[in-house]
Amino acid sequence: MIQAVLFDLDGTLADTAGDLAGALNRLRAEFRLDPLPLEITRPHTSAGARGLLKAGFDLDPADARYAPMRERFLDLYEEALCVHTRLFEGMPELLVELDRRAVAWGIVTNKPQRFTEPLVRELHLHLRAACVVSGDTTERPKPAPDPLLHAARAMQLAPASCLYVGDDLRDVQGARAAGMRVIAAGWGYLGAEGDPHSWGADAVLGHPAEVLEFIA
Repeated sequence: MIQAVLFDLDGTLADTAGDLAGALNRLRAEFRLDPLPLEITRPHTSAGARGLLKAGFDLDPADARYAPMRERFLDLYEEALCVHTRLFEGMPELLVELDRRAVAWGIVTNKPQRFTEPLVRELHLHLRAACVVSGDTTERPKPAPDPLLHAARAMQLAPASCLYVGDDLRDVQGARAAGMRVIAAGWGYLGAEGDPHSWGADAVLGHPAEVLEFIA
């Protein structure tokens, strides 16, 4: 029986692609590069700075320029992290219904706390979420199970009674390692790992409302 639903943040709970793309394009402008359209950057959003810097500058973490570029990108993002960001269509209604059913829900993201906490406040979720676990809350982020296990402990629930919803292969891998059931959010960014039906999730859903049918 599912007693709690945990959500990834970027690409699952909230559509953050516009603000992340904005930060990337402001960084590109500093190098006199043209802005990239959202349809180019959006699929890389779930991979965070690593994915976006690859899309915007063809930079990998092994590149000597990567670390300073990453810091500048993150500083730019922090300056405007909730201008265009909104909960995905159907997500507000899902959260209201989970509250009505007394099903706890929380957030487990690889986004650093520096950005997670202010964004969750801006979205007016900080007083409602049963837990908020950031990418630096535990020593290892997803796909390690650590942040998901931390969330289960925070809610005083067994991992097997929790459902995780995410839009990236790492989300499925982390949930499986934690012993949780897991849904691939087909409405999200889905990364560059191919078909989410191949990730080994319990289901691939196309709309947040379908989560209620899954846990019924």
